[in-house]
Amino acid sequence: MTGGSDNNREAEAVFERHRPRAFGVAYRILGSASDAEDVVQEAWFRWRNADTANIRHPEAWLVTTVARLGIDQLRAARAKRETYIGPWLPEPIVSAALESEPTPEDRLSLSDDISMALLHVLERLAPEERAAFLLHDAFDYDYGELSALLGKSEAACRQTVSRARKRVQETHPRFDTSSREHLRLASAFNSAIANADPQALIDCLSEDVVFYSDGGGKALAALNPLYGPDRVMRFFMGILRKRPENFTVEPATVNGLPGFIMHDEEGVHSALSFGVSDGRISALYMIRNPDKLARIEKR
Repeated sequence: MTGGSDNNREAEAVFERHRPRAFGVAYRILGSASDAEDVVQEAWFRWRNADTANIRHPEAWLVTTVARLGIDQLRAARAKRETYIGPWLPEPIVSAALESEPTPEDRLSLSDDISMALLHVLERLAPEERAAFLLHDAFDYDYGELSALLGKSEAACRQTVSRARKRVQETHPRFDTSSREHLRLASAFNSAIANADPQALIDCLSEDVVFYSDGGGKALAALNPLYGPDRVMRFFMGILRKRPENFTVEPATVNGLPGFIMHDEEGVHSALSFGVSDGRISALYMIRNPDKLARIEKR
């Protein structure tokens, strides 16, 4: 009995060691942290029932399992997303300054390939295209490994990745990724919001800025993207005119980049992330759907 318990504990320890990577793969494929957790949990059930002693490469086994489960889950989710009310944005991964051992979500937020902009663009890819692109370009899987995972030839996998990469490059906004630039604009944006200063807010925005807000039909949000600094400014001024006295804006890291969590009397009002180009904010992503903010409430 002791030997069996020891083996179970060892198998659990191996799984926990690779859990952050498994979660990272699932989140990038699905764009939903809650769905990613479900996929990782299902992978754990399969791992627990597998003959783990004969699995030579646990990480590869787990990533393959999670990727396959993620592709299946994304296929099912896409039908719902097609009828989603307003723009669909990923569930945000949020972290503040780390004062203790980082969680899997915190580790993920330190990565540079989970920005709202990229995940938003990835929504345009078919599930297998998305998984193949991410596993190859973000996780360094070679075409042989992709072939085994997707059940396609290496040539077909190469073509899939190439096609997906081209689509991403054509539609992914060209953002500057300087942390200093993001922090400078985050501070300026925060000041403009705190003072409800429309001109200061416009000064933060590029001429071709685009604003996406995701309410999912459950919270007030723009049903279509807003283009141009004037329309974006008016949207935020509208929020501020109706804000309660205890409305606060908290700087945070949202999907690996400086952003904000807004609070009102009911809790988390929204999560806001943005992209920067040529010294101005050129895209904003506001998540208002309460289902996607529930994890922030628990932090």
